[in-house]
Amino acid sequence: MTLDAWIALVVILSCVVVLIVDRLAPVVVLGGAVVSLMFANVIDSEIALSGLASPAPATIGALYILAGAVTATGTFSRVFDRLLDRNGSIVMLAAVTAAASSVVPNTPLVAMFAPRVVRWSQLNGVSASRFLLPLSFASVLGGVITLIGTSTNLVVSDLLSRSGEEPLGVLEITVVGLPVAVVGVGVLSTIGMRLLPDRAAALSDVDRRGREFQLAARVTAGGPIAGRTIAESGLRNLDGAFLALVERPDLERRSTTSLAASPHTRLEVGDVCCFVGDVARMIDLHDIEGLTMLEEQHVTAAQGPDARVFEAVVAPGSVLVGGSLKSVGFRASYGAAVMAIHRADGDVGGQLGQVTLRAGDVLLVLADESFASRWRGHADFSLVAALEEQPPARRDRSTLVILATAGLVVAAVTGFLDLFEAALASAIVVVAGRAISLGQAWRSININVVATMAAAISLGAAVSESGLAAEIAGAVERANGLGLGDAGHVIMVMLATIALTELLTNTAAAALMVPISLSIAADANVEPRMLTVAVLIGASCSFLSPVGYQTNLMVFGLGGYRFTDFTRVGAPLTLTTLLISTAMIPWAFG
Repeated sequence: MTLDAWIALVVILSCVVVLIVDRLAPVVVLGGAVVSLMFANVIDSEIALSGLASPAPATIGALYILAGAVTATGTFSRVFDRLLDRNGSIVMLAAVTAAASSVVPNTPLVAMFAPRVVRWSQLNGVSASRFLLPLSFASVLGGVITLIGTSTNLVVSDLLSRSGEEPLGVLEITVVGLPVAVVGVGVLSTIGMRLLPDRAAALSDVDRRGREFQLAARVTAGGPIAGRTIAESGLRNLDGAFLALVERPDLERRSTTSLAASPHTRLEVGDVCCFVGDVARMIDLHDIEGLTMLEEQHVTAAQGPDARVFEAVVAPGSVLVGGSLKSVGFRASYGAAVMAIHRADGDVGGQLGQVTLRAGDVLLVLADESFASRWRGHADFSLVAALEEQPPARRDRSTLVILATAGLVVAAVTGFLDLFEAALASAIVVVAGRAISLGQAWRSININVVATMAAAISLGAAVSESGLAAEIAGAVERANGLGLGDAGHVIMVMLATIALTELLTNTAAAALMVPISLSIAADANVEPRMLTVAVLIGASCSFLSPVGYQTNLMVFGLGGYRFTDFTRVGAPLTLTTLLISTAMIPWAFG
């Protein structure tokens, strides 16, 4: 290998390790890799900036504005609600979600639908964990029906066009994506339904939704609780919550002693009571006389005539990850107070202000009504939803949004406009038509996703330019010695892409695998489009873990899932996707 290829290999391997460790946001890691290769003179500044010059990030930004208009007008949500109310079947949920995510990016779509599923589950006395995982998986399946279903598709198409090939058409992947989605929905509704967890049955009746939040409160002087036992103070048999632990500060030793929360434990002034319970009870605990929440001053400051309670899911690339509410100055930074925290594995521990936050944590937040509009779609949160939803403010603009979406697809498919022009025109139409305000439009754009796309495109170009892709492809072809046919090459590329997606992220996996697959195609004398579509399907269909795809992480905390739930339900879907792709991709693109 050349020196440039060796340097690129070291940088890429370092990039993979850092992404697996999950200490830095993907955009920082991918961008850092590109800058490192530029400083090492492996690539020039033109290639380093090629991601910013690409129309793909701007296209997904325009699609996010269109998705924001869909949310603001409730265009799909009313149909979604009616279907849930009529039968609440997983097959209908999955079918509608897959269809919608074929024309709207799936991440904002799940952000819109997930709170509705949770509320519907509450009202009907069923576990939300039975529906949230199918919601995410169906959105992933729908994302491969058309090119505009997910940002990963656009990254793959852009890298393909840079190799001298024509970019993928909007409906070009439908011949493979539609069978994958249809059969996938069928598998999800049959085999998957039997494998879905019911966390409400597995847990105590503390939380019928299968999610427990933790809240800490301090015993105050002069109140009815100080000096009394837990049983005497009425904290033993709370409806919907229980006192899990009492922490007693030792001022002389500057330490804390943990006490069992037995009925006979006598509470003293300054004791910190750690409660675990459901959402409603966490809110009610703030009204108990003699207890002051550790963030009470912030909660009081956040209260007002327009104060509402929200759930916010910490995103993988958020500045909150690895920090605490206190260290990041949550109240000042976000204009809100965290009342409680839920974590999928239940291991929150400690006082709220000191808890080290992780991606997927669900924060119960008290803030004014503008909190959702300010932070929904922001890189710090995968999902922001009010506990009690208000009706969309611009329902009279639903028809405009539907026409703009249909116009986007028709204009791009017929070639009247290229995809970027069609997406930009649709975004302008919904803003000019007041389906969404200019401020809402800007806030709808997930800058983290756009920046990650730009960095991934630059890195993919760097892998190709350095010669690393050609070296890896040559080694693969020399090693296999089996004379793999088209189907064999498709399986090999898809398996490698799926593995990278579950370890890293779908965008990073696509950026690394597209140049390698193109080099394999050149060495094996097979159609490059065929292997590129194999990368697209493999990177977009992430079912085996919550970390490979953002929608999986969004429902991970909301549904109270365990890591293994994704593997158990996702394995049949992954196998189905592999089998259908192996049959369809060589036939359609070979």
